[in-house]
Amino acid sequence: MVLQPTEAKLPDKEAHAGTEMGAVHLKVSSLEQSVSYYTEVIGLSVLNRYAGLVRLTADGVYPLVILEQIPNALALPPGGHSGLYHFALLVPNRRDLGLMLKHLVDKRIGFGSADHDVSEALYLSDPDGIGIEIYRDRDRSDWRYLPDGQVFMKSDPLDAAGLLREAGGSEWRGLPVGTKVGHVHLHVGDLDRAEPFYSRLLGFRIMLRYGPSAIFAGAGGYHHHLGLNVWAGAGAPPTPEGAAGLKYFTIVNPDPGRIERLLEEFSARSIPVDARGDGWYFKDPFGIGIRLTTCGIL
Repeated sequence: MVLQPTEAKLPDKEAHAGTEMGAVHLKVSSLEQSVSYYTEVIGLSVLNRYAGLVRLTADGVYPLVILEQIPNALALPPGGHSGLYHFALLVPNRRDLGLMLKHLVDKRIGFGSADHDVSEALYLSDPDGIGIEIYRDRDRSDWRYLPDGQVFMKSDPLDAAGLLREAGGSEWRGLPVGTKVGHVHLHVGDLDRAEPFYSRLLGFRIMLRYGPSAIFAGAGGYHHHLGLNVWAGAGAPPTPEGAAGLKYFTIVNPDPGRIERLLEEFSARSIPVDARGDGWYFKDPFGIGIRLTTCGIL
């Protein structure tokens, strides 16, 4: 039986239902190496090059990944710091994911995979070890819910054969128009500090508590726009500024009034905010950079 979500009490100041993730800005050790990887392996294309940054897109309009080379970038072992666990690119349908899988198999590129019940996913790492998920969602009508209203997610083997059948004999031509940043998954040092910041302050509703080690939160009933885990260890220190990894991720909230009220709360809590022409920049309790904006176009 498929259980439906219960009428659980929502956060007092829940994020706008249309809130989504925007571009992720990555610090890399070699710009050209990363551009080659993200275009030839992942299937994005160059939108523009400006001021030392390369913006990558799937549709020629919206940037999804921004690359910035940092000199003498530190190479850190995975899993020892707060910061990015992976960012996730959501493709429009199952055939698109099947074509991505066919491409990876044809090119003999290593990857991981999982069936999460709400979605099917492929996992890769870029040349700097930055985690990438490429996934497709099942229809919301097929999502299952636990008796307490939490969304049901799992990590089972992927039906790779079925995905390849979806791809058929079609040729992979990169990530399709309609691809977007579906979610961002973060290592944090303490879930008891992360939850008030991301849920009660930013307004993302807790959709699933994955035991004592992870939380999944979303806006508008989505299974998750944010994953938060302590798999790097309790009290994991911030990723050093000079290391490859995430510079910031973007939250696109289309409600200017909600953003204005949020900025007032930041001021009341003495959270520093840098207002720029393309949004408001701040950091979470673990030093992770965030850009808040009303529009996904830079």
